[in-house]
Amino acid sequence: MADAKWLEVSLMVDGELAEAVAEVLDRFCNGGMVVESGVKYRNDEDEGVPDGLPVRVFGYLVNDEHIEENRHKVEEALWHLHTIRELPQPQYKPIADQNWMAAWKEHYHPIPIGKKLLVLPAWIEQSDPARIAVKIDPSMAFGTGTHPSTQLCLELVEDYTQPHRPVIDVGCGSGILSIAALKMGASHALGVDIEEESVIATGENAESNGVLDRTERGKGSVAEILAGQFSIKQAPVVLANILAPILIRLFDAGMAELVEPGGVIILAGILVEQADNVIESASNHGLSYVERRQNGDWVALVCKHE
Repeated sequence: MADAKWLEVSLMVDGELAEAVAEVLDRFCNGGMVVESGVKYRNDEDEGVPDGLPVRVFGYLVNDEHIEENRHKVEEALWHLHTIRELPQPQYKPIADQNWMAAWKEHYHPIPIGKKLLVLPAWIEQSDPARIAVKIDPSMAFGTGTHPSTQLCLELVEDYTQPHRPVIDVGCGSGILSIAALKMGASHALGVDIEEESVIATGENAESNGVLDRTERGKGSVAEILAGQFSIKQAPVVLANILAPILIRLFDAGMAELVEPGGVIILAGILVEQADNVIESASNHGLSYVERRQNGDWVALVCKHE
């Protein structure tokens, strides 16, 4: 390994774990981190429905005098994640080729979602003229399209986006939901996140998709929107793909007020057993339950402001 420039660390996990593992690797792999999301289908009738096959998450540690220390940090962080959900052991491979990015780009595949959308790595040209491309940099840990919650949200964005009307994306991550809504005809997307990296990623991905001029981004959450720090305070479609306990806290902070009368909020990041609590919280804040969709252990909800 002395002649290798990189040490590749990789794990094969399901889509539910991919982004959590990616977040761990992204902390330590300063040589780059990738979610490789090849998707297969059960049959022709299930077009656009991922088969739940494993996703490869891998990153590159610089092979220098700190390699053993950094490897230990990765394994310690993965151990903590393993206490929550079982993980396979990471696999290691020395990589001599400095241009490792070119190698894995050959194996990264588009992800068809719903009836119209196609999530593409940013460097690939549109491969299916019948679908609407959403280009995302897959080296970003959050919002690559591999997680069931993101896929459910994208399906609902496809169904509920109102042409020529704005959307608000609370916890925008990579910007994938905002960008999809804009590609589906929304006039303007406001994306906020408490992480500066997500705000930057949303801008970069919006630019890759040619929708930067219709994308408004900023650090913050519900309170900042309601305080008038952005151009809009309400929208007919609000998106929030976070986690159930956070969704409930955001409702208490006034998230329901972001939804225009007659508008809807799409909620995800919800485990099956948490769905009733989220619906109850939405109802307590004046929203009525419309529908739910499920992918594995994850649920997405639609609620309406009557």
